[in-house]
Amino acid sequence: MAKVGIIMGSTSDLPVMQEAIDILKGFDIEIEVDIVSAHRTPEKLFDYGKNAHTRGISVVIAGAGGAAHLPGMVASLSPLPVIGVPVKSRNSIDGWDSVLSILQMPGGVPVATVALDGAKNAGILAAQIIGTSDKCVLDKILVYKEGLKQKVIEGAKKVSE
Repeated sequence: MAKVGIIMGSTSDLPVMQEAIDILKGFDIEIEVDIVSAHRTPEKLFDYGKNAHTRGISVVIAGAGGAAHLPGMVASLSPLPVIGVPVKSRNSIDGWDSVLSILQMPGGVPVATVALDGAKNAGILAAQIIGTSDKCVLDKILVYKEGLKQKVIEGAKKVSE
């Protein structure tokens, strides 16, 4: 069974990253959650990046604020797809520093980047990646997408009444 690793630079990122945790749990996808600071625990970062795939992780979601080096550093070390979540933290410049730090990766070290504080979309993207090889997860995504469609249809009916 596929597993998603969810890491963040500090506990202050957890309220944002909780949305990825919740959506993945909703899809019944196993998760592993940890705090891995690129600047305060570089040895742990290197170990995580080099070994996540050996623990059955299929996709990594990495959330970070400020300079936001965590997603890119993990991507530089890991063969796994990495989804970066820029987090608007208290030391951030309106979040743009985090967005650009994750978005502007050099050729050869891709990081899929979602919107500022977009952990929910990171979780959905991770599930979609897993769904390419797991029909059970794919079916749950199809149901989820149909639910989104139905919410819009119901909202349109209410507006037109």
